[in-house]
Amino acid sequence: MTGRLDAQIEFLKEADKLKSVLRASRLISGERHENSAEHSWHIMLHALVLADQAGPEVRIDRVLRMLLLHDIVEIDAGDAPIHGHVDHAAMAAKEAAAARRLFGLLPEDQAESFRTLWEEFEAATTPDAQFAKAIDRFQTPVINLENGGGTWEEYQVTLEQLDTRVGVPIRRGAPGLWDWLLPKLSAFFARPGNPA
Repeated sequence: MTGRLDAQIEFLKEADKLKSVLRASRLISGERHENSAEHSWHIMLHALVLADQAGPEVRIDRVLRMLLLHDIVEIDAGDAPIHGHVDHAAMAAKEAAAARRLFGLLPEDQAESFRTLWEEFEAATTPDAQFAKAIDRFQTPVINLENGGGTWEEYQVTLEQLDTRVGVPIRRGAPGLWDWLLPKLSAFFARPGNPA
């Protein structure tokens, strides 16, 4: 039992490093960039509050576990901004290696269970993962609308890019959220001085 608990505590200590991984997105206040641990907590809260936007086959308890674990790989791989110039194949390889190392700190049964949930989220082919992915994509545009565009100007983001990179997964997993968000995005990007 001691060996199992030692492994679990080692994983938990390593997971603390997620608090130091800064994301490209800023807080609603705009005062600083959010870290990946804050992001994970906040999208879990989004999923819990917005659970009525999920399809009837979605199991919110599984969604919450996915969202809790989905960015832990950023401890090793770092954040890959959705609108940044990223080598997606190289980043996927880094994240897979990170998942093996980080979840590998756990006892074998937990390591397999957590890695499987992480892989399901990444693949986004199940209803649970599609809703989780939709929630993950929904949070940042809401924050950016509240703080005057956030990093959209820095990354020269257009409404068309948002529709492709954010709208597609949101429509797939939580279409009602996209129906709510799109008019707000359209109004923001229609303002003089904002990107097209």
